[in-house]
Amino acid sequence: MIDISELHHQGRTRRDFLKIGGLAAGGLSMGQLLKAEAQQKKGNSNKAIINIFLAGGPPHIDMFDMKPDAPREIRGEFRPIRSNVPGMEFCELFPNLAKCADKFAIIRSLADCDSRHDPYQCMTGRRKRDTASLPQGGWPNFGSWVSKVAGSNSGIPANLAMMYPTKGGNWGQPYGGGFIGQAHAPMNLVQKDPNARVQNLSLQDISLSRLDDRRQLSKAIDRFRRSADATGQMAGLDIHNQQALDILSGAKLLNALDLSKEDPKVVARYGVNDPVYTYDGPPKMVRNFLVALRLVEAGARVVTLNFSRWDWHGTADLFNFKRAKEDFPMLDKGLAAMFTDLHLRGLDKDVSVVVWGEFGRTPRLNKLNSRDHWPGANFALMAGGGMNTGQVIGATDKDGGYPTERPIRFQEVFATLYHCIGIDPTTTTVSDNQGRPHYLVDAGNRPIRELVG
Repeated sequence: MIDISELHHQGRTRRDFLKIGGLAAGGLSMGQLLKAEAQQKKGNSNKAIINIFLAGGPPHIDMFDMKPDAPREIRGEFRPIRSNVPGMEFCELFPNLAKCADKFAIIRSLADCDSRHDPYQCMTGRRKRDTASLPQGGWPNFGSWVSKVAGSNSGIPANLAMMYPTKGGNWGQPYGGGFIGQAHAPMNLVQKDPNARVQNLSLQDISLSRLDDRRQLSKAIDRFRRSADATGQMAGLDIHNQQALDILSGAKLLNALDLSKEDPKVVARYGVNDPVYTYDGPPKMVRNFLVALRLVEAGARVVTLNFSRWDWHGTADLFNFKRAKEDFPMLDKGLAAMFTDLHLRGLDKDVSVVVWGEFGRTPRLNKLNSRDHWPGANFALMAGGGMNTGQVIGATDKDGGYPTERPIRFQEVFATLYHCIGIDPTTTTVSDNQGRPHYLVDAGNRPIRELVG
């Protein structure tokens, strides 16, 4: 990676400049990425997807699929509360979500979880253990499909991530472009050191080197432009490299990341970030929910982020629902603000949100009064995208162990998200480097009728 300060040194060329930063994926310069995207369908659609990954397996039975009539060793510590939707109840530690339950839907019957700590299924829709149909190059991150099919809006990459790296669980891995190619892989905007204490997502976190000093960047770009004009290099820049310069200049991307440009009252509604890495999981950067909204407003098509560490079992200082009492209120405040802002900002028809983890938790408490891994049942929250919200889809048995009504597959969730962004998952294909077409989801997976029917 080239240090932006090196632009001050003599001998740097426009090629050097355009290779700056994290947009260079797999050796591709920013201009090459934009050129690759431009070869696909381009438009000015404002439709987008935000994927919030709760790393480690959030406890469905304690959150959005409670069993208040079950024995204590199954129902746990918390009680359900009513929401503003009749019959739609969930954990008492989500009072803000209860006030805006009409703005999201709960899926209680995710049924095909891959039993491993890994975001792969929440990023690709596929299970990592299913390798029979794996194309050469691997399955792409879901945003890579969107980037390939829809292209990028001017001035901002299509596929962005705010996935904090972690020491374990692959929980900071958004996965790449797979067979589609690195040109469409997610650009991860956050720092790469899982040992570091992180702050609000800001210019210092973006992986474009030294872009925290915007005045220095602006001067460097101006200096480069003047030099290029004087030597005739500027005339040789094609439209894609011109766009790369626009992105580096921060016309859209950097402004979207800068929460100081947001109304402080709005920012406060999301709560306060906890930048501490807990064990091997990501930090609790709740204000990134607002950053994600700002990024899609700026033109990003897909934004993926991780939030906190939800693997609480087997450690003495986490038992008795200690982390639930810390994390549930933060998630409650942040999601309620986000779902409300979708409507206040006029994004509720165009921007879809999914909130989920890789699997659920055991119905029966263990000896540490916590829950172990459980792939038998899982939940997801879905909002925006013009979806029919204010409802519960599916149900599990009396212990919360397995779906009994309307089992839903991960790929059905992705089919719904693709549908909401304007891509038909049943007919759209992308070809690999051997010319073989691949559908976005496997046969039989259609958009969830209750949400988009």
